[in-house]
Amino acid sequence: MTIPVFVLSGFLGSGKTTLLLRMLEESKKLGLRPGILMNELGKADVDGLILEGHSSASIEKLLDGCVCCSKKSELTGSLQALLVRKPDILFIELTGVANPEEIADVLTEPGLLGRVALKQVITVLDAENFMDYNSLFASDKQLVRTLRRQVEVADLILVNKTDYVHRIRLHQIEKAIRKLNGHAMLVYTTHCRVELKPILEGVQPVQKGPLTVRPIRMTKITTHPKEPSTAGTGRGMHPADSPEPAETAPSHSRVRTVTLPWNQAAGLTKADVDAFLQRWKDGLIRAKGYVTFAESSHMHLLQYAGKRSYWEPSFYQGEPYLVFIGIDLDTDRLSEEWQRLQDTPQPQSLEPESGRRRK
Repeated sequence: MTIPVFVLSGFLGSGKTTLLLRMLEESKKLGLRPGILMNELGKADVDGLILEGHSSASIEKLLDGCVCCSKKSELTGSLQALLVRKPDILFIELTGVANPEEIADVLTEPGLLGRVALKQVITVLDAENFMDYNSLFASDKQLVRTLRRQVEVADLILVNKTDYVHRIRLHQIEKAIRKLNGHAMLVYTTHCRVELKPILEGVQPVQKGPLTVRPIRMTKITTHPKEPSTAGTGRGMHPADSPEPAETAPSHSRVRTVTLPWNQAAGLTKADVDAFLQRWKDGLIRAKGYVTFAESSHMHLLQYAGKRSYWEPSFYQGEPYLVFIGIDLDTDRLSEEWQRLQDTPQPQSLEPESGRRRK
């Protein structure tokens, strides 16, 4: 019996974990036993804890690295460990800076061939920020190529957070997507609300019979444009324009992560943390973790993406912490400023020149 694999792709903070939670709920309704492989850039496992709080599915975690490079050698073993638990369906949530094609390649390795097969690559896009990625990351061609490949190889593209943008912007996004991918199903969503039954159609419990799984369409990069894609202008969008050898460098060449402790005795408020995040917005692209505030003794899950902060109550009972992820993020200086904030909660005294690493 071949187990279908759904790969969830998309940049940091686009909504992949929200989509995965919805897919797990739908799997339960259909009587399916899911297995999950989570990949986190940071050492702390935020998203995995979110899933454990909402699902009893089998979960394997690869932390502190990306399955495209530093964790690629561990990917096969993690998938084999999941298969021992006899799931009906597998979900792989990639880091926001991973190339889905790397997963397709791993699924054809001898230890997995015939046991699993790629069913669908689903890429989630942040409607509010998608059109700005090329200018924001123009100096990192490898990252721009990876973000473009997330769109190019997708079977289904969810344009998420549409409630933050105007219809004209959505039209621009669709044009940019179609220049990269003309065949994928395109769905506009808020909070990743999408009809999932058709997506999981055909998946059956292992004991009930065979499943028709799509062949893997793309397993390696063959060409690249010479310059980064310029979504929104229509230039540099076609992979065949300027062929180059396939890139083998890590997808996240300039992405930095740091995990910092949270001092509950500091008595920080939500306003304190929001002010700190905004001061680092130039280099910071994602933050997440579990924290407590002066306003409440309860634990909260903090999510920061697209320069917006989101808070929600959590049953997490461990030590509080925050993970910061950014491009050229000066993690040493951020750590110092964070410690200073906790020692003396006066956010107005923190005025870093930029959230980016000093050259």
